[in-house]
Amino acid sequence: MACSACRRGVTQRRMTEVLFVSKPVAPPWNDSSKNLVRDVAGHLQRHRPVLVTGSHSGVFRKLLFGRSCDLWHFFFAPNPKTSTAARLARAIRGVPSVQTLCSMPLEGAPLKNLLFADVTVALSRTTYERFLRAGVSNDVLRIIPPCVPTLAAPTRVERLALRQKHGLPEAGAIWIYPGDLEFGGGAEIALRGFAAWNHSDAVLLMACRRKTPQADEALFRLRDRAKQWGVTSRVHWLGETPQIHELLGLSDFVIMVNPSAYAKMDYPLVVLESMCLGRAVLVGNETPCGELAGDGGAVAVDTNAEALAEAIEKLSADEPFRAALGRNAHSLAASKFSPQAVTESYERLYEEILA
Repeated sequence: MACSACRRGVTQRRMTEVLFVSKPVAPPWNDSSKNLVRDVAGHLQRHRPVLVTGSHSGVFRKLLFGRSCDLWHFFFAPNPKTSTAARLARAIRGVPSVQTLCSMPLEGAPLKNLLFADVTVALSRTTYERFLRAGVSNDVLRIIPPCVPTLAAPTRVERLALRQKHGLPEAGAIWIYPGDLEFGGGAEIALRGFAAWNHSDAVLLMACRRKTPQADEALFRLRDRAKQWGVTSRVHWLGETPQIHELLGLSDFVIMVNPSAYAKMDYPLVVLESMCLGRAVLVGNETPCGELAGDGGAVAVDTNAEALAEAIEKLSADEPFRAALGRNAHSLAASKFSPQAVTESYERLYEEILA
């Protein structure tokens, strides 16, 4: 007997399955690319997510011999090994695909050779234009930014309570650098800029995740610089911390003035989280992060210590502007960079490819 829906002439359309190919999507949630997969897969409305993770060889076998899905979506930093494997699997199985560039390769890399999908998604206009200059057709490129779940911006009272909780002074500016030690050059610029600003009641929090063994060498060098510049007692070396949201929320200035975006997502997760928390975020001119200033979500400065210190001085003297900056940053993070908005962009892209 036919179902009642069929008797009424209504047919139910099967939900399209999207296979997400990435590093393992599991805690700790301290990695921008796997957080992006988590948030997009978790907010799909018109498509069903299927996750495939594991070692490179294991993922490759699953792509070649595993269950078929309607579309493959790859999330990783482009590199010759994974791009070659994905290109081969796609050619054999003939599945439509999307490739999201979670971070950029080094300058000089053969960019066209690293792409294999029907459509490649850049997270920023800077990356998009770099691939155009490398000869990649505009027809196969899209820009869809990363996203961040909404965080509540702390009130003044809550920020004071957080300072007390973490044993930080109630008065005086607090800077935080939540980036890499060994990549990008931002750690030394933050430290040098803090020393150049030379306010005796200020504190710098270095909340840096150890990514590679080279982090130890970088930490030793930076500690020595802090001693040379006379700021050792005012710099707190926190390392990776599960309390990063509290530390961002209590800080006055979030520093990500990195000349290079290598090994980082174009807009790092911690930058978007800082905007969501209503903080004054400082980013580097002529970098992917610098684009956030164009939307009023951050302040872009030249990537050197002197420019950073000058920008902080101006922001410190203009509390109304700083407050407005924080409000706009929060609004932008909660709209343009929300998981709902970003996932909707991906679902429209899936439908365009599968049409």
